[in-house]
Amino acid sequence: MDNALILASASPRRLELLKQIGLSPQVQPADIDESPLAGETGALLVERLAQAKCAAVESSLPVLAADTMVMRGTQIYGKPESQAHAVDMLLSLAAGDHTVITAMCVRTPERQATATVKTTVTFAPISETQAHQYWATGEPVGKAGGYAVQGLGAVFVEHINGSYSNVMGLPLFETARLLSTAGIELLPDTRRSTG
Repeated sequence: MDNALILASASPRRLELLKQIGLSPQVQPADIDESPLAGETGALLVERLAQAKCAAVESSLPVLAADTMVMRGTQIYGKPESQAHAVDMLLSLAAGDHTVITAMCVRTPERQATATVKTTVTFAPISETQAHQYWATGEPVGKAGGYAVQGLGAVFVEHINGSYSNVMGLPLFETARLLSTAGIELLPDTRRSTG
């Protein structure tokens, strides 16, 4: 499939996921302030950030942007800022459920559409030693919640209820549906009516 799509993200996982469904987008990361506003919930935050990333990229081509957050209760877990921060995150997520929320935004010159997906992830207990060892692998760097489900972080995951690709950073089913609103059909239905 051609690359008539802009991905407003520097995430190698999102690019990899889009390639998995036959897309080769041009990558044009959007540099925006990702700080939450006072009283902003996780779902509203990811939606606002996805829309802001879309708006930050000027193009006549369709633009796809996404933002992912990890939440437990009302606590938002972004990307770890240090080893201590990452270890604290993992230990607070351990032995319980958390929610991964991704908002996607697709913009064309004619329209803009947004969708939000939530997945529940159940972590096994994690020891402080395991959390430090995991940080030492380098995998938690730049990952919401401080883990990568598609990598070694999978050893902490007991159960996933919902979209696995959402936990990676881009729910593919919902993204494909959103892209279809921009005229990008991944598997167009070519059946002809015999009426």
